[in-house]
Amino acid sequence: MKIILSGIIIVTSIYLSGCNRAQGNDMVSKAEVPVTNFVNPFIGTSGHGHTFPGATTPNGMVQLSPDTRTLGWDACGGYHYTDTSILGFSHTHLSGTGIGDMGDVLFMPFTGEAHIEPGSPENPETGYRSRFNHDTENAVPGYYTVELEDYNIEVELTASKRVGFHKYNYREGHDPGIIIDLAHTIHGHENTINEIKVISETEIVGHKKTKGWAQNHDVFFYAKFDRPVTTTLYVDGVKSEANSQVNGQNTQAVIRFEQEQSTPLLVKVGISSVDYEGAKKNLIEEVPDWDFHRIRNRAQKQWDDVLNKIKVKGGSADQKAIFYTSLYHTYLSPYVFNDVDGRYRGMNREIQKSATGDIYTVFSLWDTFRGYHPLQNILEPEKNAAFIRSLLDKYENGGILPKWELSGNYTGTMIGYHAVSVIADAYAKGNRDFDAEKALNAMVHAASYDTTSIAFPSENVKNKLVPKAKYYNETLGFIPADLENESVSKALEYAFNDWCIAQLANALGKEEIYHEFMKRSMAYKQYFDKETGFMRGVNNDGTFKEPFDPKFSRHRKDDYVEGNAWQWTWFVPHDVEGLVETMGGKEKFTEKLDELFSTDSEIKGDEKSSDITGLIGQYAHGNEPSHHISHLYNFVGQSWKTQQLTDSILNSLYFNDPNGLSGNEDCGQMSAWYILNALGFYSFNPGSSMYSIGRPIFDAVEIQLNNGKTFTILANNNSTSNKYVQSVYLNGEKLETPFFEHTDILEGGTLQFEMGPEKNVELFTSNSYEAL
Repeated sequence: MKIILSGIIIVTSIYLSGCNRAQGNDMVSKAEVPVTNFVNPFIGTSGHGHTFPGATTPNGMVQLSPDTRTLGWDACGGYHYTDTSILGFSHTHLSGTGIGDMGDVLFMPFTGEAHIEPGSPENPETGYRSRFNHDTENAVPGYYTVELEDYNIEVELTASKRVGFHKYNYREGHDPGIIIDLAHTIHGHENTINEIKVISETEIVGHKKTKGWAQNHDVFFYAKFDRPVTTTLYVDGVKSEANSQVNGQNTQAVIRFEQEQSTPLLVKVGISSVDYEGAKKNLIEEVPDWDFHRIRNRAQKQWDDVLNKIKVKGGSADQKAIFYTSLYHTYLSPYVFNDVDGRYRGMNREIQKSATGDIYTVFSLWDTFRGYHPLQNILEPEKNAAFIRSLLDKYENGGILPKWELSGNYTGTMIGYHAVSVIADAYAKGNRDFDAEKALNAMVHAASYDTTSIAFPSENVKNKLVPKAKYYNETLGFIPADLENESVSKALEYAFNDWCIAQLANALGKEEIYHEFMKRSMAYKQYFDKETGFMRGVNNDGTFKEPFDPKFSRHRKDDYVEGNAWQWTWFVPHDVEGLVETMGGKEKFTEKLDELFSTDSEIKGDEKSSDITGLIGQYAHGNEPSHHISHLYNFVGQSWKTQQLTDSILNSLYFNDPNGLSGNEDCGQMSAWYILNALGFYSFNPGSSMYSIGRPIFDAVEIQLNNGKTFTILANNNSTSNKYVQSVYLNGEKLETPFFEHTDILEGGTLQFEMGPEKNVELFTSNSYEAL
């Protein structure tokens, strides 16, 4: 990959450089070079990014990608760039999560003796695994290829929304074959059902059900081969006497066929959460023929269409690669969950049929409410409304809004009830194609301690989805640290979520709900300790929890979630003015904020959270709770520090490299932060219609809006050294505060920055609080 892909990016940048010299201010466009050429799908596949490089389509159900490992934290995406052998190619993957799942329906081509076990990384020849080299590996959006060295097989993969398309060139191999390992799963989850059926000499189907992160995860597949094959079935490592069907918890199929000279084998695989018929319909509808290149080109066109929503000029080749790869990452999830006939498996595990368009799954809301969904309200408002309708659908047939939904399952992962932020943010920005009254009822219910009539998959999920923290928050008005784990983080997020509920209630004229939840949103103040200057755990008797060290972390077993007091003290995006006053005024607030970024980066504790990464002082960009903090300076009259810090983060914590992310990608949030801040602003307080200004890195940007209008961003005198904003004009009117509104984007027009090498301390003259 390194040589091939880097070559693409270098050639592209040279070509674009020539175009820009010849054509002046022309944007990157389809006429110049496909935007997909800028995407490097390997960014985030090393380190702890947990991304995958394989073939998929925008928000597709199928993510056909190589698996190189299945166990350990860095196996969450199934692939790690440091590995040297491939297990095979499975059809479902998560992008950048901190927990692993999926890796469903593994196909692995081979030659010679058949193995039904994968073998070890140290000795691939003991199983069906094969060595590979990055020099013969390449990936672009919608397409992946690699050479399997142990078998001398060239593998090519592409996909439609619900179908994976395999092309295997066996190149002088002997006894060609394919292993289908239905027991294969990422993170070794329990298989409760493994069923394989031979339908004909060219068709095989299967059903896999696992109990993992998603505790009831069903995948059906329908595979169609381009020539007759013979199949031998195995269960628990033993050859089955039955040639047509096998059931168990550990099943495989060994496929053999006659190799036609110089003719690659083609295999199409449709998947479904519903049944075999759904998987077959998906395949017939989406990939009716055997034209691999047509499907590949169609996938690339789909990617070109969405990536061309933002066109940029200026910046380095690496910055363009990071930017467009980030945009690519934001289109990976949520995934379409319904079949082509509209059927899908609901939260109650019953088969439903959508009457309102596509239903989606994989909602990493603790991460994505911050930047990902606000970005969708700019680029894909209709799709974001569909996401919200999906969340409301899950509320209707599952009993509660999800907070980390996966494959039609509640998982209860992480904290808060951030579906309310996604809903409130969309409504505040005029994106209202959903039942707002139903949404408000669902939001109020999400904030309540109520376990009745909810489709909990287990008692453990129940306790996470409706924790006692909600009960204490309602009955006591605070969350006691000696009675509830992670009390401070939960309390701060609940306060923000309650503010979001109040905003929608106010918009709908529900005054009683509005006043109740506005009062609840101010509860954050009782956790602030004036003596230490930090948000701290409060015991049931009203005393602060001891001992206390703001740099201490004990992963998921202390008062803070994946962080410490330094990182969590600032999570009050809905009431910065109140936070400033609570902390003793602007001077003390600013001094503390300066200290956050300048103090040493030591994280104390023997069990400190591995999620605290990407450190600048104690600011941790590798994890989401810190993502708004650099913009806090805009609220206290020191906007040049926001510009300086966002510039530093953009250029020192993102790279055009497999190890190019400072933490888990988290289903598009790390990338959404980069995109928005590279444009020059950020969604500081999701649930409001306001954006906070930072520092743009491109000379010019055009955002193509779905309403047909164009929002243009210009950065005059822009360069690496000219990172400070000297003035900002919106449609020719000088901005007096470092904020602007979502309607300013929707109406089109131009946001124009004048850049310079020195900070402008008098840039914004109005009190920034008034912008809220």
